Amino acid sequence: MTNGRMFAVMILGAVFRRRSRALMAVIASTVGAATLFCLAAVCIAVPQQMSEDMRSYGANLVVTAVEKDSSAKAGIAEDMVTHTTEMIEAKAPAKLATYRYDTVRINAASYMMAGIDPTAVKTLNRHWSVEGAWPSEGQVLVGTDVASALGLKVGSDITIAYRSADNTGATAAAGSGGGTPSGGAGSTPSATGTDGRVSTDIMEEGGVSFRVAGIVDTGGSEDQIVYATTKDLDALAGSTRGADVLEYSVDASSKDLDSIVRSINAMSSMGVKAQTVTKITTSNTKIITMLQTLFWLVSVVVLVLTFVGVGTTMTSIVSQRRNEIGLRKALGAPSSRVGTEFYAESALYGLLGGVLGTGLGYCLAWMLCSVVFGHDLRMNWPLALVAVICSMLIAVVATIRPVRKASGINPAVVLREE
Repeated sequence: MTNGRMFAVMILGAVFRRRSRALMAVIASTVGAATLFCLAAVCIAVPQQMSEDMRSYGANLVVTAVEKDSSAKAGIAEDMVTHTTEMIEAKAPAKLATYRYDTVRINAASYMMAGIDPTAVKTLNRHWSVEGAWPSEGQVLVGTDVASALGLKVGSDITIAYRSADNTGATAAAGSGGGTPSGGAGSTPSATGTDGRVSTDIMEEGGVSFRVAGIVDTGGSEDQIVYATTKDLDALAGSTRGADVLEYSVDASSKDLDSIVRSINAMSSMGVKAQTVTKITTSNTKIITMLQTLFWLVSVVVLVLTFVGVGTTMTSIVSQRRNEIGLRKALGAPSSRVGTEFYAESALYGLLGGVLGTGLGYCLAWMLCSVVFGHDLRMNWPLALVAVICSMLIAVVATIRPVRKASGINPAVVLREE
């Protein structure tokens, strides 16, 4: 029989002769591995899901044009939109929506109208509550404030006129969701009232007829704006120009977003400025930080309990085998050989407990994510491997003290007692 085979037989024999103790060590390792894997899996998957959910509440990064001539708006040129997007996507995946803002006349009163790509804006602002449909060519989406002021319903016809004099010197500022500065979004002229109208009442006939496709209710400044396709607004204004606001939903942390903002703002030649939307990024960061802190606190407690459980069990096993250890040392077995056997035995308990615990932890994590957070959880194999290795390491480290006691056993004393 080879030395390796004899060593394996000794380990297995020691395990089966003390099955109850071995079972306790395996259970301790299983509970520890299950708890650690479950917490780690949830704390990895849930923040990712929460980040995605938070980004559905609007943009977390906004880019606006820096106007050099206050007498007219040039907007952000298409090539600059492409360049800015490439800069952002070089650091993190991002979704983009563009807005062009102009003042229009409806029933002789002035309102802010935004030219948008409905598909992009819908994707970026999934929290918008829209009654009816998003606008297509020849249609508009109106905010609830505008609909209330004008008595509009889905399917109503509305005549919109454009006057270049209304837009001379007007400026659109940055923000989220295409609203006003008070909502952290775009901007309307300073004379805008609570229902989106400017205090001007010049009666004028004419304009272009649109059908109201839907009414949007966000509870914010977006409710004061009329939305149409960019193509329709270009045709109404009789000119094509760049967007006033670029809104991005970037899959990045608050720190990375700040880095992106600094990179864009450092290039003054770009003619644009960037800023983060604090209400989105701050909430996201705080929630994720709380989850991660909770994970580390509970993990430390679990590691300590697992260490104590395995260590206590191994101490009991060493005590039971005291006479056997003394006899083997009397026959010439070195202390290192005895210690290696115990380390291998504890590593085996850690391996069995780690494998069982990882499987149990995945089941618990899957149930937790499905029931509480409403999404499925895939098996994270690298994390499973780490959990098994950690379980083995904890078991081995917990065995160090009992092994030192075993190494200090005096064979003569043990044999005299026999």
